[in-house]
Amino acid sequence: MLLEKMLQSQGFGSRKRCQQLIKNGAISIHSEVQTDLKCRVDVNGLNFSVYGQDYTYREKVYIALNKPQGFECSHQPQHHQSVFNLFPEILRERGLAAVGRLDQDTTGLLLLTDDGQFLHALTHPKRHVPKVYHVTTLAPISQEQLIALEKGVELHNEKGIFAATDVHLLNEYQLSLTIHQGVYHQVKRMLAAVGNKVQALHRQQIGELDLPELELGEWIYLDKEQIQAAQQSNSQ
Repeated sequence: MLLEKMLQSQGFGSRKRCQQLIKNGAISIHSEVQTDLKCRVDVNGLNFSVYGQDYTYREKVYIALNKPQGFECSHQPQHHQSVFNLFPEILRERGLAAVGRLDQDTTGLLLLTDDGQFLHALTHPKRHVPKVYHVTTLAPISQEQLIALEKGVELHNEKGIFAATDVHLLNEYQLSLTIHQGVYHQVKRMLAAVGNKVQALHRQQIGELDLPELELGEWIYLDKEQIQAAQQSNSQ
């Protein structure tokens, strides 16, 4: 691949800007500065540096973020900061997108990618990718509410019954549950439908991928096994 095309694919800007980086001697491969605009590189396992900062070539990026409160999953946020502000410009430049959304006040596992097929695979309603949430409620949680969540509830302006699985009481005000759809404010609306209110919401797992050990606001690139784990779905 032409060096300039490789740089473009990794989010370093327009063709003209990437050419200028090469001309400026900013690009090093195997510790050798590359200034030839006709230089071609083998991208397989490629490590390179730009102005001394090291990078690894990634055809597509798959990221897990421990989302903090106060961030909207939008490139054009309305009332809070954009979650994309937590990432470097080169990732934003290559079209990083959130795989589904978390409300601004919801924390936990958020996946982001520039792979449209991966995004579609995880968000298509027919896939039923399970998502595990930890919920803190305003009022004590009753056994009747747990049963109602598992049995299923109706949600205003939504078709069908929305039921949770693997509902477990953690303490008087906290429970974990798994949902298999992804409609707007689903967990909050389900708790409201059984007569309670969500005070805090945290997503712990998508598919078989558990939230890695990350501080709020921290993120990592996913490896192949983690990418596959996130796509594990069921037929419920």
